[in-house]
Amino acid sequence: MSPFDAAAALVVMAALLGYLNHRFIGLQQTIGLTVMGALASLAVVGADALVPGAGLGRAVREFLAGIDFHDALLNGMLSFLLFAGALHVDLGSLLKRKAAVFVMATAGVLLSTVIVAAGFKLASGLLGLELPFVWCLVFGALISPTDPVAVLGILKTAKVPPSLEAKVAGESLFNDGVGVVVFSILLAAALGAEEFSLAHAAELFAVEALGGALFGLVVGWIVYRAMKAIDEHNLEVLLTLALVMGGYALAQQIHVSGPVAMAVAGLLIGNHGTRFAMSERTREHVTRFWSLLDEVLNAVLFLLIGLEVIAIALDAGHLLLGALAIAIVLAARAAAVGLPLALLSRLTPFTRGAYPILVWGGLRGGISIALALSLPEGAIKATVLTATYVVVVFSVVVQGATVGLLAKRVVAGAE
Repeated sequence: MSPFDAAAALVVMAALLGYLNHRFIGLQQTIGLTVMGALASLAVVGADALVPGAGLGRAVREFLAGIDFHDALLNGMLSFLLFAGALHVDLGSLLKRKAAVFVMATAGVLLSTVIVAAGFKLASGLLGLELPFVWCLVFGALISPTDPVAVLGILKTAKVPPSLEAKVAGESLFNDGVGVVVFSILLAAALGAEEFSLAHAAELFAVEALGGALFGLVVGWIVYRAMKAIDEHNLEVLLTLALVMGGYALAQQIHVSGPVAMAVAGLLIGNHGTRFAMSERTREHVTRFWSLLDEVLNAVLFLLIGLEVIAIALDAGHLLLGALAIAIVLAARAAAVGLPLALLSRLTPFTRGAYPILVWGGLRGGISIALALSLPEGAIKATVLTATYVVVVFSVVVQGATVGLLAKRVVAGAE
């Protein structure tokens, strides 16, 4: 199947299932597509069990393998989704809480990684699926960052207070880039590709994450200046598209974090760019273009998340470990958010009720699954991938569906 055929099949499925959900079910779009994609895959598994000769499961697996979820998301869709999400984040509100966002996106991710690893090591041992601790750290690194795509998609309908929305969105935009860097370091250590050392890890982290932020600021500023010099909405939309595609590709070539770069560039264009470099007509076209692209890619991404259920181990042991992982990840999130909030409470203002929303609204999504799918084949991958998938589906479906209700209670309690 050619890339065009695969893309066409996904868009057709997303449109069809999205229509059915909107017309007859009424779930929030990302939740609906995830659930329906998972149910479709489970139906295929069931059909394979009833009619072994049909080969439906094999056909779906070959289709998904041809897409390469990891490559499609991390080297394709993610740059567009991060930039589109960052365009709508209020930089002023984010800067007021920059200390909290920075600490949660760095130290919070590292703390969560260690806590998840310890809990996962214990849980896997109790179930007879014990993993080496370094692989538990790899799982902790890929599951600890909140997913900006999932978080921003849910925040659109959750009615979270603006000050808190800036903090949740800002953290999610940056901690995925940090998480990918930490994951890469730990995976190399787990595979024995290089000897682990804190000094080397810190150096690589600084180059990737801080270098990505600086690179995003530079390329964003270049495009900002170019847009300020003209007033042609079609060309300015093209400039933003060139920024995302060219900037992300160049970031990968010079080995800095592309996700962090696109988040920074999107914040610059979405705030200073829309205020000082665009006419009203251009601002409207740029906003509509990226909103539409964001909706289409989100639909395809969450459908893919649902479909990937066919790739996991469906035996009782692995599924039970996944269920335990949900509690472990939530506990780690509670600690990784609570400690920074406690340390910074005297230095930065916090919205009343921020803690429960930051914990429950820290959704996991496609990035975690993409990283898990990139692991080398074997029993360890099967265990980690199944646990990752269970946590992500719970996060998107259960947490995503209820964070809006939690936000309403927080707002009502603050009034």
